[in-house]
Amino acid sequence: MRAQSELEIRILDMIEPVATEHGLDVVRVRVMGGQTPTLQIMAERPDGTMSVAACAKFSRAISPVLEAEDPISTEYHLEVSSPGIDRPLTRVGDFANWIGHEIKVELGTPGPDGRKRFQGTILGETGGVVELSLKDGGSASLAVADMAKATMVLTEKLIQAARAKAPPPGEGEEDEDEDEFAALGEELGDDFDDVEVDEDDGFEDDADAEGFDDSDEEDEDKRN
Repeated sequence: MRAQSELEIRILDMIEPVATEHGLDVVRVRVMGGQTPTLQIMAERPDGTMSVAACAKFSRAISPVLEAEDPISTEYHLEVSSPGIDRPLTRVGDFANWIGHEIKVELGTPGPDGRKRFQGTILGETGGVVELSLKDGGSASLAVADMAKATMVLTEKLIQAARAKAPPPGEGEEDEDEDEFAALGEELGDDFDDVEVDEDDGFEDDADAEGFDDSDEEDEDKRN
């Protein structure tokens, strides 16, 4: 589920070594839109955290790779972000981290009972199979390999759990971000104003996940 189309799989193969070098895991790659598509890349640290500055650094690191390989021949926008609080679950092992929380799942093809969509609470994950207590009653055992999409449902319980997993303010992350932003400021110059930091609670939904947008137009300008 991290990548679905042949193009997305190709891009994932290109950027994953760069992510590893930066101590990051690629959560998902999606190419979305029409005439000017958006290449959306979600990434995080192994502990599940991801700062805006880290998004910006990763965006700058993968841009030369994408420029050299040129997987998308048309003009496009590059968007690097954290998964967000109502995050997609894309890998075997993701579900075990959120036992007791509610998710929505869509299968690639209907199951034996003809059903494709499920919503329920995660009871466990073993051997790539997720056990759900369904919201409409009953239970289901779903293989991660059969899923086309799985996302967390935004609930108060999820918000509290995400806050609990976040590092306390002032314990390394803040200093790290200041150092990263200082370095980025020197590297980006005038473009540094494009990086925005949300200083609320640090948790946002999937649509507004903290991140850094870069445009292929900027890369074109550099080539010219």
